[in-house]
Amino acid sequence: MGKFELAKEVLNVNYVYMYIPLYIFAIWDSYRTTVEMNNLYLLAEKEEPPVNALTVKPFEVNYLDKRSPVVAMFWSMTVPSVGQLYLHQIISAFFTLIVTVMFVHYSHFIEGLHYLMLGDIDKSTKVLNKQWLLYMPSLYFFNIFQTYMNVVENNKLFEAEQKMFLKSKYQSSDFKIKAARVKSNANLRNI
Repeated sequence: MGKFELAKEVLNVNYVYMYIPLYIFAIWDSYRTTVEMNNLYLLAEKEEPPVNALTVKPFEVNYLDKRSPVVAMFWSMTVPSVGQLYLHQIISAFFTLIVTVMFVHYSHFIEGLHYLMLGDIDKSTKVLNKQWLLYMPSLYFFNIFQTYMNVVENNKLFEAEQKMFLKSKYQSSDFKIKAARVKSNANLRNI
């Protein structure tokens, strides 16, 4: 039996035809939204709007502080959603945890891992639901990437807020920063 026949056996036609347009839409909409958000960022950066250092909502308390992207990645690698908890994104963490539990349950991932650790590879592969298992890598790795990027962007926001705060509270209004030339590495070696 060839690889394509094996793939046809695993895939359910009902889900494949629903997934393809959704996948194409997700790619298109992600690109469109990214371009739009980048343009809005460029406009907003010129205006230097105030940044809220503390936001209190019914389900979460968010405050700006420096966090480590590596620590966020580590926690996301343990269980998807724990990285969002590290960032205080409670609703996002709850949603990610529910989806992760659903995928693990329907794919029988833990059961398959259990039999694999016992050395029973045949039973391990038989209990796995390959159709649900195929969702796991994209959920797992996207969650790690998303958590990492959120920490990086939150750190940039924290630095912008600190810069605005220090300028407004501690900098003289007549203070001007002069543009300096950056010397190249070749020029620095000659000095």
